[in-house]
Amino acid sequence: MRSRKAQGRTMFFRMLARAAMLRKRSALAALLATVVAAAAATAMLNLFWDVQGKLQREFRNFGANIVVEAPEGTTLSDDAVRSIQAAVNGQGLAVPFAYAVARTGEDQAVVVAGTDLEAARKLNPWWAVSSWPQTSEEALLGVRAARLISPEQKPFSLHYQGRKIQLSPAGTVHTGAGEDSRIYVSMKDFRAWTGLQPSVMEIAGNGSPQELNSLMQRLHESFPDLDVRAVRQVAEGEANVLGKTRSTLLASSTFIVCTAALCVLATLTGWVFDRRRDFAIMKALGASDRLIALFVAGEAAVLASAGAVLGFSGGIGIAAWIGRANFHAPVAPRFELFPAILAGCLVVTLSSTVLPLRLLRRIQPAMILRGE
Repeated sequence: MRSRKAQGRTMFFRMLARAAMLRKRSALAALLATVVAAAAATAMLNLFWDVQGKLQREFRNFGANIVVEAPEGTTLSDDAVRSIQAAVNGQGLAVPFAYAVARTGEDQAVVVAGTDLEAARKLNPWWAVSSWPQTSEEALLGVRAARLISPEQKPFSLHYQGRKIQLSPAGTVHTGAGEDSRIYVSMKDFRAWTGLQPSVMEIAGNGSPQELNSLMQRLHESFPDLDVRAVRQVAEGEANVLGKTRSTLLASSTFIVCTAALCVLATLTGWVFDRRRDFAIMKALGASDRLIALFVAGEAAVLASAGAVLGFSGGIGIAAWIGRANFHAPVAPRFELFPAILAGCLVVTLSSTVLPLRLLRRIQPAMILRGE
């Protein structure tokens, strides 16, 4: 009994292999459509899960997305600065800024900002800086301030409430915003000169919009006297781009998979019509509709499995290439997606056999064999 079952299974698989060999074009067309669907779904889903982190890192290049500011006329104590940095630690970077309106030798007003220059460099990698200060009493000049104060990049002096500081230009910064009219010096030099404390903390927070809202809520609760607000343009832009990008990826995946399903349906339908004489002979020899349905579904399942493996491998490569081309970093492959890709290929392919199987049930062996 077991021997007969084993022989039956062997014959079944031999028929599947023989059918694929004899109709290579149809099999290859169905396989190609399945591979394309699996590759597109794999690439898009890998990007869907990884793109949020990639885009968030890209948005961090645009500077702070949260600002903590002392009430007007007051400053932040050293303890407050350390507490804010400790609250943000592990979820971003917090950099203090202090501001003063100084006078040049020609009695022209200019805004001077004191900060941790190395931290500001990490906070604002998007700034176009020719050269950052390296030593004490060096300054970073906004391009408009440089044209006004030191067009030839020579040392200059500034005055604040009767106190003077001599600075040497280290380089210029160009952003197209307010930074172009400011002068940046180290916090140590700024305090020694003006005696002022920081009044603003600029924070580049990492994480999703929900995590950033949670960080802002913690800062509100910990520092109720301070003004904690999001940088609206950056925060809203990040949320909009993330939402639209992920929606586009899902819509693209759905469209490609549906198109591939139509291709598989057309291919399998044509495959059944081409082989209706073979199925008529099988019915005439006693094959049941169930056996023929298993034969068709078996061939479709083999194509789906092969397409899933090939498409998944190709999709990982496509996602990695897109990641390098757009984010300069590969997209980490998510192998846990393979069961879902395989199941999706099986569902699409087997669903595409429903119409051909209905046609098979209507085959009358006598009419087909007579050539009608």
